[in-house]
Amino acid sequence: MTPVERVNPICPEFCPEFIVGIEPPADRTEKALWFIFRGREILLRLNKNPGAIPRLLNFEELGLPGIREQYLGTLDGTHCYSVELPEDSQAPEGTKFADLRQAYSEMNEKCFALVNKAVQVMEWDRTNQFCSRCGTKTLQKPGERGKECPDCGELFYPRISPAVIVLIRKEHEILLARSPSFPQCLYGLIAGFVEPGESAEAAVVREIREEVGIEVKNINYFGTQAWPFPNSLMIGFTAEYSSGDIQPDGLEIDDAKWFPAGDLPVLPGKISIARKLIDHFLKEEGMEV
Repeated sequence: MTPVERVNPICPEFCPEFIVGIEPPADRTEKALWFIFRGREILLRLNKNPGAIPRLLNFEELGLPGIREQYLGTLDGTHCYSVELPEDSQAPEGTKFADLRQAYSEMNEKCFALVNKAVQVMEWDRTNQFCSRCGTKTLQKPGERGKECPDCGELFYPRISPAVIVLIRKEHEILLARSPSFPQCLYGLIAGFVEPGESAEAAVVREIREEVGIEVKNINYFGTQAWPFPNSLMIGFTAEYSSGDIQPDGLEIDDAKWFPAGDLPVLPGKISIARKLIDHFLKEEGMEV
């Protein structure tokens, strides 16, 4: 990875250009966007647009005890940083801490994409302070989003965990499932992490078989989305029902049903790839989304 890299935003028609940066500017005089985290909570401004990120000249203006700071790059020319806070930090006046799963539903896609990047960079920095091979304190690798052990030479880059998510269609119905951790009445799609040595398509077949006991066919790629729970790259697919009866595993899934396009339950938020897959199905069925 070069010090500055252009990346494609999730939604080009709404997202200004984000340019990844590794080295922070030495003489910045303009305000920057600060993505500030207390564990898995993000600091947001009140009485502003939903999901407003603090825009400050310096992080010290908030009077908070930052542990570590990471430079992310620029959004439409505005410098962006992430900051890790102690767990007991209190929100300054005019701000609040919001759980990431709650906050993402309040944000537009542009803002969520950057929060996603910021929290994963912060977590990578936090969990790679020392070499996992020999225990030596790691050093920032010049010009890269990486850390290097000065003793044994081991390299540590941000971890990305591939996961699959699939919309299963049976004529004019789709299979929606409930995880025990979901809010009441919310249903989503079958998803799971790719196992070592496994292709994404094989993971689709395995996860569906394990979680709801059915077989599918005609697996087709749909798209991807970075997802910060915990550090996933969600790979979206569509598939057609082939055979079997729905049998929720009782662990990952406690209920699963076939739903017609005109009678869907509470669905995931618009930003998620799960909802994009469902909306794609609804459009194919001639329904407005």
